[in-house]
Parts: sequence; structure tokens; C-alpha cells
Amino acid sequence: MNQQAYRNLISGRSTEPTAAILRFFIGVASVGYSLVVRLRSFLYSKRWLEVHTTDVPVISIGNITTGGTGKTPLVIWLCKFLQQKDFRCAVLTRGYKTRTQTRATSDEQRATIDEPAILAESCPQAKVIVNPNRVEAAVEAVSKFGAKVLIMDDGFQHRKLHRDLDIVTIDGTCPFGYGKVLPAGLLREPVVFLKRADAVVVTRCDQISESELSQIEKELQLIDPDMIIAKSVHNLICAKSTAGEKITIEQLKDKKIFAFCGIGNPDAFLNTIRNTGANLVGSKIYNDHYHYTNDCLADIYEHACCLKADLILTTQKDWTRTALLTSAKKDIPFAYLAVEIKFLTGEDKLKQLIEDALAGKIHSCKNNSQ
Repeated sequence: MNQQAYRNLISGRSTEPTAAILRFFIGVASVGYSLVVRLRSFLYSKRWLEVHTTDVPVISIGNITTGGTGKTPLVIWLCKFLQQKDFRCAVLTRGYKTRTQTRATSDEQRATIDEPAILAESCPQAKVIVNPNRVEAAVEAVSKFGAKVLIMDDGFQHRKLHRDLDIVTIDGTCPFGYGKVLPAGLLREPVVFLKRADAVVVTRCDQISESELSQIEKELQLIDPDMIIAKSVHNLICAKSTAGEKITIEQLKDKKIFAFCGIGNPDAFLNTIRNTGANLVGSKIYNDHYHYTNDCLADIYEHACCLKADLILTTQKDWTRTALLTSAKKDIPFAYLAVEIKFLTGEDKLKQLIEDALAGKIHSCKNNSQ
């Protein structure tokens, strides 16, 4: 079952009889998964599972659902904020599907390292360490590279490493993973575990209504009335082609666009393209972190030609995975949308929270609760 079919199943959009049967069985599996997650969390809260500490502050950027919630733009924003404060920082990332901990040695390997490559390009002064063992990565960052602050990418559930601050991103278009934990929903753990978070950044606020956004805030405040809630959007900078050309957002208007992506929330990406005023003539959706081949790119190009597209557009993560494969492409240019996080509200409070954590003013035991 591909990703889109799975989302249709768990969201209830699939209405055929077999879908109801499948939902029953994954509901049973979800109960078992939830029990394991709760047991693990209980063991950490009682310190029966070891939590390792470091000599420098650790800030975690994570989420409570699977799929794309906008963590990477927030990590980049945090790196730049820390660099403005003259803090030498390192980003600890597990590197999804990477075949080696620190360095790819072939074109195929480099094409699979998406988030770390984006982080390294966007934050050249920060050291990006790819290692699924966050404790080892933390030791390396401090002892070898002299990092003064550690940013743990996708770290909310990785409780083996103590963190001084937990910031969680929530996708406004699907905030609570259809209300159920995996595999019946998209939640990695029950929503109530957001009590461990010090702050929540709601992303893609421009793609939902004010009433929907207000409802998300109410649900978060019920979980923790003192939680800092920031609202944000993915601000479009421009489109960048594989030839290095920059295409302004204004220039995208009325262009015939064929889009493709392999991310956790493809609908959000397609809506972003539509919101530019471009004419989205077609699209092809792959599973999250899809491993592209030259045949995939040839298929995309053929579809774009048939639809007389002016431009083939993808996300920066997908471009990173396909850049080594697109150099021989022909008449229709390939490009990716460059985005950055832009706060609508809550940025000042979030910055102050970060500064307090760096100054040692936060002595919360939140990350040991629940």
C-alpha cells in the first residue's frame, strides 16, 4: 500500500468494505503499539531507562506525528538564531535511510541524504553530524568539534539524550494525525505526551482557516495551559533550477507546472504551488523519502511533456535526492521551491525561551514526565 492510499485508509476517506476491515485490524495493532509507547515513556519518567546528559545545552526540534511537519526549516532558523548569538552549534540527525553515519561515498548514497544535506548547505557554520545514536553524536560534537549548543533534529521521542528544551512542530493541515497512534493514525505517541514540550510551532497556518487554527490552539492549551504556541508559515523565497537559475514567485504565476514529491504531506506542497498562481497541470506523488532512479525522472519528464508543462517543480528535499540524476534532462527545466519559516505570532516568546534555556534559567523536568 502506497502512502496516499494509507492516508485515505486511516482518515476514513476510503469507504469500500475492505477498508473497514483493514481499519479494524490496524486499530487492534494500534492498541498494542500505544501500550508499548506508554510503557517506554513510564520507564523513562521513572529513570529506569538511562538518560545521558552533556556539558552543553541540548535543544530538541521534533514532532508528534509521522510525515513532514516543517522541522527542517525550523532547525535552520534555530541554527541561524544561535549563530547570531555567537554560539557554535551542531545538529544531531539520524539521517533517514543513510547508509553511513558521517559521509556518503557514492552518488547513490549522497542522493539518499536529504535533510542533512539541506542543513549543511543552509547552515555552513553549523556542524551536521549524522548518526542514529544521538548520545555518540553528542559526545563527538562536543569533544571533537567544540560545539557549545546541540540541536537534536527529530528528537522528541529520542529520550535517551537529555534535552534542556523541547520544541515540537505541528502541521496545521493535519495537526494530530487523525487522532490515533500508529498504525491506525499518524501519531507517534498519544497527544497528551505533548505535556513534555516547552513550546509548539504550528506550521502551514496559511493553509487552514482561522477557526481550525483556533481549535488547534484550544486543544494544545487543554494539554498544557502554560505551553508557548507560535504560529508560522512556509514563506516562499523563489524557485531554483538545476542550472542555478532563480525564478521569482511572481514569475511562477500562470506557468504550467508539473510537480512531483516524495514527502510526508504532499497535499501541502501542491497547495503551496497553487497559491503562487501557477497552473498545476499535473503531479506525481511518491512515498516519503522515496529513492529516485533515472527511470523515475524519465517518467516524470514524459508526463510533463505530454501535459506541455513549462517547468517541473519539486521540494528541496526531493531535489537533493534527484539532483545527481537530472543533469542530462532536456527542454523542460527542473526546479525546487526554496522556503523558509516565517513566524506570524510567538517568535519573540520562542526566542526568549531559547535564551533562557541557554542561560540555564530553565530547570524543567518536563522531558522526564509522561
